[in-house]
Amino acid sequence: MHPLGTILSYAFPVVVGIAALEAAVLTFIMKRRYNWKASLASLADAVTRQYILRSVLQFGVAAPAIYWAATHTIDAVPLNPWLAFLVLFLGQEFAYYWFHRCSHRVRWLWATHAVHHSPNELNFSAAYRIGVTGWLSGGQLFYVPLIWLGFSPQAVFATLGLNLLYQFWLHTDWIPKLGPLEYVLNTPSHHRVHHAANLDYLDANYGGILIIFDRLFGTLTPERDDLPCRYGLVEPLTSNNPLVIDFHEWVSLLRDLWRARSVREYLGYLFGPPGWRPNGESLTTEALRRAAAAKPEAAQEWAPAVAAE
Repeated sequence: MHPLGTILSYAFPVVVGIAALEAAVLTFIMKRRYNWKASLASLADAVTRQYILRSVLQFGVAAPAIYWAATHTIDAVPLNPWLAFLVLFLGQEFAYYWFHRCSHRVRWLWATHAVHHSPNELNFSAAYRIGVTGWLSGGQLFYVPLIWLGFSPQAVFATLGLNLLYQFWLHTDWIPKLGPLEYVLNTPSHHRVHHAANLDYLDANYGGILIIFDRLFGTLTPERDDLPCRYGLVEPLTSNNPLVIDFHEWVSLLRDLWRARSVREYLGYLFGPPGWRPNGESLTTEALRRAAAAKPEAAQEWAPAVAAE
């Protein structure tokens, strides 16, 4: 089995149990509203991905590039095992940062990643709603340079599996800020901003375990006490049908591609940011912020429907 799938498959029953415990505490002890149907939809998505698709599709469309890198490695890995682990860890974090950032800025990748941002509540069950079309998006291509440098695919994707497993506990709104740890680590507070629908919070905090690359590349946005986070998509998705959740953005993308009238439009829909339109009436993050700056009252009208892209 794919090493990423192996780690996450072993951990899956544990994280589902923790998510169920959180749901019970929030519902019966804290008396908070909890969307059980959405949680079950996330579970259906995860079960399909973990135990059905990964056993068949393995690396997906990225497989040829991974195979080429593994057979043409330049063997630049440090001989010292601790130094090698540090390089792999930081390299994987760097690759994950750019994969995650591109997943919000390239619509082809967003078609899969939108699934993860579709829950309108942030809780542990949202962590494993990732989508079943990752094999098609080719996101694993971002880790090919590490394999080309000499790290085995097993080591690279096992490290990625640990990264994703770490992020499970970030998907919650009840863990407060963690003081000095906020400066180095990705925390629930940072990740709440990442999932937030507010215009001021869009396209921020892409880190995995670390938050240092967001600081380095200017994409860090701290959580504000005066601006509570709202969650969901630009056009909120209210369906709990797993098929709708997994394929709604792909259907939208294919519809736009069908309507494209030029190569420029076709490429813009595929590789432009979510919300791009050829007529200038885009709903990208930049366009929404320009509109908000020009007409603050219009920004308030948009606010309820805006979500993290």
